[in-house]
Amino acid sequence: MNSSISLPVWLFLLLVLLSLWALFDGLFVPGVRWFVRQRTNRIIDRVNTRLRIRIPPFELTRREVLIERVIYHPRVMETAEEYARAQGMPRDVVVARVRRYAQEIVPAFNAYLYFRVGYAIARKIARMLYRVRLGYSDEAGLARMAPGATVVFVMNHRSNMDYILVGYLAAKRAALSYAVGEWARIWPLRSLIRSMGAYFVRRKSGDELYRRVLEVYVHMATVGGVTQAVYPEGGLTRDGLLREPKLGLLDYMLRSFDPQGVKDVVFIPVGINYDRTLEDRTLLAELDPGAPRPSRVTAVARTVRFILHNLALMARNRWHRFGYACVNFGAPISAREFMLQRGLDFRRMTRDERAPHMEALGRTLMRAVGAVIPVLPVPVLATVLLRNAGCPLTSMELKSQVQSLFSELEASGAHVYIPRRDREYAVEVGLRMLRLRHLVDENEGFLQARPTELPLLRYYANSIAHLLAGSASSSRPIQVVLASPK
Repeated sequence: MNSSISLPVWLFLLLVLLSLWALFDGLFVPGVRWFVRQRTNRIIDRVNTRLRIRIPPFELTRREVLIERVIYHPRVMETAEEYARAQGMPRDVVVARVRRYAQEIVPAFNAYLYFRVGYAIARKIARMLYRVRLGYSDEAGLARMAPGATVVFVMNHRSNMDYILVGYLAAKRAALSYAVGEWARIWPLRSLIRSMGAYFVRRKSGDELYRRVLEVYVHMATVGGVTQAVYPEGGLTRDGLLREPKLGLLDYMLRSFDPQGVKDVVFIPVGINYDRTLEDRTLLAELDPGAPRPSRVTAVARTVRFILHNLALMARNRWHRFGYACVNFGAPISAREFMLQRGLDFRRMTRDERAPHMEALGRTLMRAVGAVIPVLPVPVLATVLLRNAGCPLTSMELKSQVQSLFSELEASGAHVYIPRRDREYAVEVGLRMLRLRHLVDENEGFLQARPTELPLLRYYANSIAHLLAGSASSSRPIQVVLASPK
């Protein structure tokens, strides 16, 4: 009983480390988890008291549970069986693929990261780069929303900054769950974005199995009351104009919607505009199908050069923020009212039967979004300079035409943001931005658009082209269906 056992030093150290790890895992880790859970719950309780749209229980459900619900949803299982028969694949292999798709799509919302870390980062970045403004919000319409309705923010898409800007400005209203494209799936960005409640979408996927998994998750999130934020255009505008809506996500949200049910689905139009879009030249270059596509190394080099250039301007105290970035929130549009007014019930329709009505809803939403896009100084100046392309203007002539255009837009009901409520100042800051970017030539007191920069000026003018009298878009009535409590 008193015999001793000799062990090599390396084995002894290994046993000590394993013992310490077992102690750590058994005592310390559960305590840390409890501490983090308690802090997260306190944050959720505190946030829910001030949010206009509370965080639903669905969004707080563990990600692993949501993944299992998606995988074993009857529609997914039915599609998996059909897919396995059609492809001649074992069912287990198909289910494993379904699991990969579900793990890719389903987010892992973390309230602490969203409201403590994400909000602080978004606020810092947005305010560092732009003069951020909330231009208009239909508070009366928002107050009339049916209690408990699922809210979907529908927005125009001008820049990848849209995610940061709207998330920051909407943080006092709701925690937004974005539909994010494949660009955000790179490591380690994907983990951070997923923890903010975003779900990833392969916009061009033709895989029937993938589309079914995505459909089921979007349906479950909509029924569960998750506040979503989507871009009906499906991607960034390349020429500055509003794009035709893509209807896939709308169809997923509403194909099983009961217009006679207790819970409504309410769409809130959101208009976004900038005095400068960070990706403007890159987006314009993509319009030319014959232009060579830059390699990833070239793209990174350009980004680094852009950052270094602006840091150099900061060091010389010559850096200015990129003008104004403004967001407007329009009148809510009720899916229930839209369907009841037309006698529709999508649950009893085939895809082909739903299609024209989904197109009508998509057009209604995009007209409502277009109506609340903010009018900022640079787009107005760009419009005036394009109207006078090749014809130099004096400073007074330019200001006069800009003032007239401001008045025309205001008379048409557009939401014009005038910095400091001073039109003279609006012209000054807009013109300063154009000068800094060398988009205008100035010679002996005369100003005119630089000929080589006309496409870029047109890109900014296009952001408000639909608001001008006589345009095809402005001639069509904007149908706004106000949500009312039931």
